[in-house]
Amino acid sequence: MQQEMKIGVVTVSDRASRGEYEDLGGPAIQDYLHEVIVSPFQVERRVISDDQSVIEETLIDLCDQQGCSLVVTTGGTGPAKRDVTPEATEAVAEKLMPGFGELMRQVSLEKVPTAILSRQTAGIRNHALIINLPGKPKAIAECLDGVFAAIPYCIDLIDGPYMITNETRFVAFRPKGK
Repeated sequence: MQQEMKIGVVTVSDRASRGEYEDLGGPAIQDYLHEVIVSPFQVERRVISDDQSVIEETLIDLCDQQGCSLVVTTGGTGPAKRDVTPEATEAVAEKLMPGFGELMRQVSLEKVPTAILSRQTAGIRNHALIINLPGKPKAIAECLDGVFAAIPYCIDLIDGPYMITNETRFVAFRPKGK
């Protein structure tokens, strides 16, 4: 029987964490994941404030205690003073994966010139890949479309569970023989 994967979905937003704003990013990520992943998985959702220590604690909890193999954040990646999600990710990651951010910005720049202001990044903590996404649902899908084909193999390389994608949506890239 295939091991069920755990995926953390974290919305970083002061207003959403206080209930003043409807979280659209977290549900958009969940919908996306259900569309592209066919292997069994469960989601651990969090809605937290734009506070670096809270973000760090949440990422550590999801990776170390909850056993998530993939953690996807939304929000807090811009240039505003309270946007500190990349700093929190970099603080808890053992390895940075700059190619994810580079490709997500490239994809976004094809749609909107302000994408250059985005600071998406990714990193590895233990057996988890952490990916920071922007906050808008449309941008979330565009960025994930750009990088998702590489995510299953990355999780393989860090000893996570084998992820199977919906091949009508994405064919996960794995080198021959893997």
